[in-house]
Amino acid sequence: MSCEKCDKCSNKKSTYRSDDEKKRLTKRLNIIEGQIKGINQMIVDDRYCDDVLIQIAAVTKALQSLGNHVLNSHLKNCVANEVKSGNLDILDDVMKLIRKIQ
Repeated sequence: MSCEKCDKCSNKKSTYRSDDEKKRLTKRLNIIEGQIKGINQMIVDDRYCDDVLIQIAAVTKALQSLGNHVLNSHLKNCVANEVKSGNLDILDDVMKLIRKIQ
């Protein structure tokens, strides 16, 4: 599937995301990036292990939440559109995806 914007990626799948959706995802990723930089600084500053582990757990939860958001969008948009167009093989792809991300 090629994207609508160019013909350079004829072998790559792509997903259209609105500018608003891209902004929301990018904002969340920037927050996570900041948290990771904070953890790095905590290591440099010899912060107590408990504090570092709590921040690592927070980043892990933030990434899981972001992943769940992307998965939800994928199911409601990409997968639903494929099923509507008659491509039921997409369900096998979804099951493979779920096995990979567990």
